Amino acid sequence: MSRLFSKSVKKQRPPLAERMRPQNLDEFVGQEELVGPEKPLRKMLEQNEIRSLVLWGPPGTGKTTLGWIIARSCGADFLAFSATRSSIKEIQSAMERSKRKFQNYGTRDLIFVDELHRFNKAQQAAFLPYVEEGSIILIGATTENPSFEIIAPLLSRSQVFVLQPLSSEQIKIILRRALTERERGLGTKNLELAREAEEFIAQYSDGDARRALNLLELAAETTKECIDLKTVQDVAQRKLPIYDKSGEEHYNLISALHKSVRNSDPDAALYWLARMLAGGEDPLYIARRLIRMAIEDIGLADPQALSVAVAAKDAYDFLGLPEGELALAETVIYLATAPKSNSVYLAFGEVREAVETTRNEPVPLHLRNPVTKLMKEVGYGEGYQYAHSLPEGIAPMECLPESLQGKRYYQPREAGYEKEIKRRLERWRELKKL
Repeated sequence: MSRLFSKSVKKQRPPLAERMRPQNLDEFVGQEELVGPEKPLRKMLEQNEIRSLVLWGPPGTGKTTLGWIIARSCGADFLAFSATRSSIKEIQSAMERSKRKFQNYGTRDLIFVDELHRFNKAQQAAFLPYVEEGSIILIGATTENPSFEIIAPLLSRSQVFVLQPLSSEQIKIILRRALTERERGLGTKNLELAREAEEFIAQYSDGDARRALNLLELAAETTKECIDLKTVQDVAQRKLPIYDKSGEEHYNLISALHKSVRNSDPDAALYWLARMLAGGEDPLYIARRLIRMAIEDIGLADPQALSVAVAAKDAYDFLGLPEGELALAETVIYLATAPKSNSVYLAFGEVREAVETTRNEPVPLHLRNPVTKLMKEVGYGEGYQYAHSLPEGIAPMECLPESLQGKRYYQPREAGYEKEIKRRLERWRELKKL
């Protein structure tokens, strides 16, 4: 006969980040634009005018905590789900129960859905009937831009609040509170946190309170007196950049790189390049975008820029990592410090618009090749002047269709090599008048 022996297991406490979750707005750190005095979310709570919300912000900025505080302040049950772990069917069943509760007792549950953007459009539409009739309070949390990731009918029925990453000073406030709080924090251990270690955690966390508290908790487990810089560095090992190659941050960073190059700021451009590479971005994607910058923002002000950008792509193909990254860095500096002109970009855009909005004019007869006798008899090639036979290599004839004659699409600037192009064009136009 077998016997089962029970072994006493020490009850594990929740993680420090969970234990230190603020209980009310007075404990909440950060997001003053939303929860400060006379700010919209605080006023909404004080006036008990809670409506469905979308909370948009990076991880660890307080989205779940705010949902919990809102539920507590209005006496609603807090039903939390995650789009990565819960099915829409499971959430719909909960909303049906909440609906019956609302119909029978007039009370509403708060349905909190983390990472709401993970649900597709059809799944998001399942929330609409309950939000419309007001039988639930829906709070959706997302790290992605709601404009692109949340369906318009749900957005129109919700108020969007944007949460910002916490500042280093705000992270330090949270760390100090966790160190001294005896009931929920680490206060019973009587630990000290060295100033350099505190600064490291504040920078390391990238505005994410959860990340900061997790690192503090790990460091606290490895020391008995003072948490010094080496301790937190050993625990942290290597900082993982916040970067999603398929999400909005991908577009934010390439936009920052492009605009830094355009604004002739090599230092900022190099920084954004390094951020993208550290985050795992495909270097060939960056190389393609650098080629685009050479064409769009430098153009003929420095015709060599395009060659440099293409050469960087070839160099990366040849060298690979990590040496190939230097070719990209060199190109970023070259493009950022090159003279700038978007004349080619503007000219081609204007020409494309003309092609789309005007009739397809026939090619002027003098520009057509008279390859047969009949074509020559009807005027093909008549009046054509061979530029090379003229003293300055320019003929006084129009090459645009009749309705567009005199148009000037390309307007060179006084930048770099375009100064010379502008001088030539002005001279040739004078010759055509003679």
